[in-house]
Amino acid sequence: MKLGYNLNLKQTQKLSMTPQLQQAIKLLQFNSFELNEYIKEQIQENPLLEIESNREEIKSKDLEIEKEREIEIDWKEYIEKYDDISYKPQIDKNKEEIKYENFVTYTPSLKEALLEQLGVLHVDEEIRFISGYIIENLDENGYLKINLSEISSLLNMNIEIIEKALKTVQTLEPTGVGASDLKECLLLQIQERGVNGLIEKIIKNHLEDLGLNKVVKISKELKVDINRVQEAIDYIKTLEPKPGRGFNNKNLESTKYITPEASIELIDGEYKVVLTESAGPRLNISSFYKELIAKSSDERATAFMTEKLNSATWMIKSIEQRRNTIKKVVESILKYQKKFFTDGEKALKPLTLKMIAEDIEMHESTISRTTNGKYVQTPRGIFELKYFFTTAVVTSDGDISSTSIKSLIGDLIEGENLKKPYSDQKIADILKAKGKTISRRTVAKYRDEMGIPSSTMRKRFD
Repeated sequence: MKLGYNLNLKQTQKLSMTPQLQQAIKLLQFNSFELNEYIKEQIQENPLLEIESNREEIKSKDLEIEKEREIEIDWKEYIEKYDDISYKPQIDKNKEEIKYENFVTYTPSLKEALLEQLGVLHVDEEIRFISGYIIENLDENGYLKINLSEISSLLNMNIEIIEKALKTVQTLEPTGVGASDLKECLLLQIQERGVNGLIEKIIKNHLEDLGLNKVVKISKELKVDINRVQEAIDYIKTLEPKPGRGFNNKNLESTKYITPEASIELIDGEYKVVLTESAGPRLNISSFYKELIAKSSDERATAFMTEKLNSATWMIKSIEQRRNTIKKVVESILKYQKKFFTDGEKALKPLTLKMIAEDIEMHESTISRTTNGKYVQTPRGIFELKYFFTTAVVTSDGDISSTSIKSLIGDLIEGENLKKPYSDQKIADILKAKGKTISRRTVAKYRDEMGIPSSTMRKRFD
């Protein structure tokens, strides 16, 4: 076998991802928060970039300062407002003083609220110390997950005094804190209300059956009328299973706010798409640096600023392209889903990324990046753009979106007789009679996605 080297020419097509193209793709897939953070970084790195609104604000402030300089001060009237001895200004008692503290809200955490209550209790210092230790070991729901014997070992104290401290903690508000599990939490609440009898028996011995809605079983085992059992269960459901969730627990995630990229507004009887500033703030090239480039004789400085100018120009073009792409996508969604804004989610049509891509003549991946993490403000509320993309369910009336089917299922369950709730098969039969043929398994799947329990769990016995 003879080995050797050969030289062959081969022509292939490849996509070259330039830094500018990579930047444009990155900008498109950013949500509003990420975009603003990225723009801040770019403005710090590139002195030629500036936000248009900032320039207008600076100009307006400069005009205000100039106007203030032009105003002549009446010194005689100015001096009369001061006391001859203290030189303190006169206070207008008719003018209401604004206190910024009135606008600041603060919600204490569960542990802060409990420690504050503990501070005013008349207990000895040893009990106060152990109670404080127990409070610090409560989770965000108010449950004590550490064992009392473990606390006794860690603090090197007698178990009896640990139990006494726990009882002290369990007298604090909200009732139910300091419990080790759900059963103890509910028992603490009914004890504080002075409730016992049937309700106490159900909590102690049939809590699992209650969770599975086995009302008939509870009634037979306790030999109590089923209506009384249902009333007791309804009362138990009014108790708080998580006493600490109403507090501002610092270890939980902070509230996240949604800033829509665009809004759909009804203007003169027609729905129009209006972009918000979140879709991309307006950027400008600094006029100061423009003049500096033109006048500068230093070649190195000119080369540096020219490079930054090209970078800034591309940044501005990319943001403008992002705005245009978002607007085209939202307008296309509006065209396909116009009935949603008048008739609600039942009117949602099956829609895919491919349909939008073909409509506005863009690649499907571009539509995916545009809709990911972006929101739109509509007359029906704020929705993620991906909400409008639904899979199709084939029916005798034609294709219908899965969201519409879910809405129909929700309406049927909402209007059912709770003594005889619809089974999944019954819901499928009702929808079939309406021309929406879907299987029982599909009904069960959509019901689970909507967070609706089964017919067994929905059934009532009173």
